[in-house]
Amino acid sequence: MEKQVRPDWTEYFLDIARAVGRRSTCLRRRYGAIIVKDKIIISTGYNGAPRGQANCIDTGVCERERLHVPKGQNYELCVAVHAEQNAIINADPVKMKGATIYVVGVNADGTLASGRPCLLCRRMLTNAMLAEAVYEEPDGRVVHIAPGDIMD
Repeated sequence: MEKQVRPDWTEYFLDIARAVGRRSTCLRRRYGAIIVKDKIIISTGYNGAPRGQANCIDTGVCERERLHVPKGQNYELCVAVHAEQNAIINADPVKMKGATIYVVGVNADGTLASGRPCLLCRRMLTNAMLAEAVYEEPDGRVVHIAPGDIMD
């Protein structure tokens, strides 16, 4: 019998973030985020329209895609709340202090997108007192970094 190989904690939590992202309602990219402290999941979030508003997958229109807006620009055109923002909104502020957020993004074609939080999300992660962000890059590299140290 072959020995079973268990994923390490980082791989495990990134896999869960990827699964959470499958709930995304974005036509362009699906992001999932989970906040973890002491190996316990505190909260999850995925990108999508605010509660009660029409989702892009329902309307069939992504305004940023229609206008060919590059990633990282003109977020005000998008109706979605980011995965990191939803994870923060859904979490207990006391439990978030010192926690880690794991973020995974997948493009519409199924390829890996950068999970690096945008400037607004970085501010929110810092304000929520999260200690670390862990995300995947399109080349498969996993980044561990303090939210305030993330650069464009």
